[in-house]
Order: sequence, then C-alpha cells, then structure tokens
Amino acid sequence: MPKKILVIDDEHKIVEICQDYLKASGFDVVSAADGLQGLATARREKPDLIVLDLMMPGVDGLDVCRTLRREGNIPIIMLTARVEESDKLVGLELGADDYITKPFSPRELVARVRVVLRRAGGDPASEVIRVGEVSLDRTRFEATLPDKTILLTPTEFEIFAALMRQPGRIFSRAQLLTAAHGIAFESYERAIDSHIRNLRRKLETAAGESRYIFTVHGVGYKFESAEGSGGPVGSPVGGPVGSSRN
Repeated sequence: MPKKILVIDDEHKIVEICQDYLKASGFDVVSAADGLQGLATARREKPDLIVLDLMMPGVDGLDVCRTLRREGNIPIIMLTARVEESDKLVGLELGADDYITKPFSPRELVARVRVVLRRAGGDPASEVIRVGEVSLDRTRFEATLPDKTILLTPTEFEIFAALMRQPGRIFSRAQLLTAAHGIAFESYERAIDSHIRNLRRKLETAAGESRYIFTVHGVGYKFESAEGSGGPVGSPVGGPVGSSRN
C-alpha cells in the first residue's frame, strides 16, 4: 500500500507541484489549504508524513506543528520562504523532522520525504538499544528511563540512537546530521542544536534533571549513561559547539 502524504499549503501552485511529483513517485497524496483544514485532514486521513507550510494566514504552520506534536510523532517536513537561520530553525524547535526552503526543487522534496519515511519505518528488530538505564525502541519511537517513557520524533530517535550506539564517542554536528538524514543534504548543521535541545528538554522532564547528552565544547556532543555522565570535557547543560549554553 502506498504511503500517504498530506500537503498543507495555502499556495495552490505549490500544492499542485508537490502532488504531481509525489504521486509520480508512487505516493498517495491528500492536501489542505490552511492550518485548520490541515489539522482536520491529518486527524481524519492519518497520513504517514506531512509537508507543512510555515507561513499561512490564520492558523500558521507553527501552530499546526505545535498541535500535531502534542498529539503524536507523525513525521513533519516544514516548508519555509524565510531565509534567516532563526526562521529556518523555528519549526525544528517545535519538533519538525526536516525543513526545505522555498523556492525548492520538487525532486529534493521527494528525496527528503523518502529519507524521513525510511527513518520512520526502519527495521524494528535491529533497533532496540539499551545503555545503562536508558533504552530506545523503534517500534514505538520511545525512549524509556526508570519509571518514565518519552515519545520521540523520527529525527530525534535517529540522533539519540547514533549517540547511544557508541557511548562516550564525541560526534560533530555534521556526523549527527548524516546520522539523522542518512544522506548528505545541504542542511544547516545548526539544525542539530535544535534537535538536541528538544531531546534534552524531553529527557530532563522525564528524569527530573539534565543528563545523558553532553556538550563537548568546540567539538560536538556525546552520550553517557547515568553511571558515567560526569566526564570533565562535557556538560549536559552546556551550549552548542563553541558557546557556553545550548
């Protein structure tokens, strides 16, 4: 059965282009012209992935993304016409898995859709990871801590899984970007900082304190289990590479 993609955009031409290329690539496509209609369509159609415009009148893409993240972990690719770094990353802060800047290549959109769907539908049997008191389960996209379970987006899962597979290893942003996408897209490496912040926020809420993911200043990030998280080179409350706070 083909994967179902929901395109939410108030520009009819953009929706038409997305539909044409996605359908030609074997996807089932439904669409919505605004945020409210998009939320209703997402709840009714239960798509496998959503392509979501950031700037729409009324209920914009940020509000839609925020609502969808409260309801589940459906993969979201954000479309944005804004070019400033802060604007590009704002959707990621709300839990979007990826973003594409307008004007965009329809072929790149299809490629990114395939990557995110592949990430969301990986082999469950090979994706149960346990380190210390933390475990990851791809079948549910969940991280389990003592007495707590947190829901992760597909991108958050892949980043956390990459870190957990090699505890103590320091990963650069570029390496984590590759782990998240599985392909060398020209995305801001700083996008990793947004995903790391989201992961830390969820982990801190579940654990009651900041731990597990440590910043190694000037280099990148690493994972340490609760038993070994106090190394001298990392800080769980530190900032992105080259700064003092994330």
